[in-house]
Amino acid sequence: MPGIFPCSKIYINLRAIYVPYSLFNYYQTLVMETYATALLYAIPFFVGLVLFEVLYGHFVKNQKHNVMDTVSSLSSGLTNIVKDSLGLVVIIVSYPFLLKHLALVEIKATWLVWVIAFVVIDFAGYWNHRLSHHVNLFWNQHVIHHSSEEFNLACALRQSISNLLGYFSLLLIPAALLGVPHEVIAILAPIHLFAQFWYHTQHIGKMGWLEYVIVTPSQHRVHHAINPEYIDKNLGQILCIWDRMFGTFQEELEDVPPQYGVLKPAHTWNPILINFQHIWRLIKDAWRTRSYWDKLRIWFMPTGWRPDDVKNKYPITTIQDVYHFKKYKTSASKALKGYSIFQLLANTALMMFMFYNYSEIGFEGLLFYGAFVFVGIYGYTTLMDRDTYAVWIELFRGIAALALIVLSRDWFGLNTYFPWGSYLVSLYFSITIFGAIYFTYLEKEDASIEMIS
Repeated sequence: MPGIFPCSKIYINLRAIYVPYSLFNYYQTLVMETYATALLYAIPFFVGLVLFEVLYGHFVKNQKHNVMDTVSSLSSGLTNIVKDSLGLVVIIVSYPFLLKHLALVEIKATWLVWVIAFVVIDFAGYWNHRLSHHVNLFWNQHVIHHSSEEFNLACALRQSISNLLGYFSLLLIPAALLGVPHEVIAILAPIHLFAQFWYHTQHIGKMGWLEYVIVTPSQHRVHHAINPEYIDKNLGQILCIWDRMFGTFQEELEDVPPQYGVLKPAHTWNPILINFQHIWRLIKDAWRTRSYWDKLRIWFMPTGWRPDDVKNKYPITTIQDVYHFKKYKTSASKALKGYSIFQLLANTALMMFMFYNYSEIGFEGLLFYGAFVFVGIYGYTTLMDRDTYAVWIELFRGIAALALIVLSRDWFGLNTYFPWGSYLVSLYFSITIFGAIYFTYLEKEDASIEMIS
């Protein structure tokens, strides 16, 4: 489920170059209002479905979730939503610009234009997905989605924050040539993205004749698997016809049960770290290799390619036997699991208020607000990893937030809606400070003793 929402970002210092300001401002406002409105409904809906899947797995005694992995997945979704809502990306070219300069015909907004737009978005999504799987540089923006060693609805929300270069509009050139209005693209793109959520599940089997038309849970289990038979297969997003046309289709085999994750395991619950692990390896390899040609081409070589001199001197461990590798797991008491869920819910609430008060907070305030959410997710997922430096991150964030509340006597306008709102937020950050200290210095010692015994 790679993020494909085109042109929904801020064109940092480039908007005057690529598109007249008035057109940019109009399109940006339209897209962001559509996106924010869609998210206000989509987030509770998605979380509700994840909870339903957890409960269903419990009652049928076939649980496909574990707490730490699911919290990590949902936290990844939060980072992606905050990043996209702030528009932190540089767009190469906008769809309105392409439409203005390339349209050969003008299609009015009839049912036909919606069908054409949907097919073009899905076709572009297939090739964007294929590019993400087959090119070193682009794999970095997609690896987060495959990083979970489980397969469930929560892992569908593992979305990227490292896709900082927006090029998707280039794949929409067919739509621009046909004159598909940008309003149609703006509305269909998030719908197309959200429609990729449901098939991330192991509880639905094969679906008969639908297997020949749309992407199903069975097909997408194959896509997420690391079995040699399944790697880089089933790249379609809604329609599976593209895989069948271009030779990337693979049926789920009864005698080859899918095994999930990535061949170079993330070994962390921290979604922010996972987002940049692959590109950090590329940077180190490009620096270490003696070949200037390899320094240049490593970024555009097939995913996993490394220079020979670096590969021999700095080997990287990969999974060789997909049926017998050890999944990532950290020491986690019931208290830490409960605390992790609390942090996830609290940061989701903070983010929802950010959307609700989006226009009042203002862009600079939104950047500041988003930083609190990002640092918070980094902090508590690092705590889930049992890394001791997590306490300093949480202390810094908690003290900074409390200082802001004391100085402004508010929390980004929350008191306008709830007179006691800033006191509630202050309580949350106080709990955060206490929780970081407790799980780093007190409970961790008890957990270590328990593991030794």
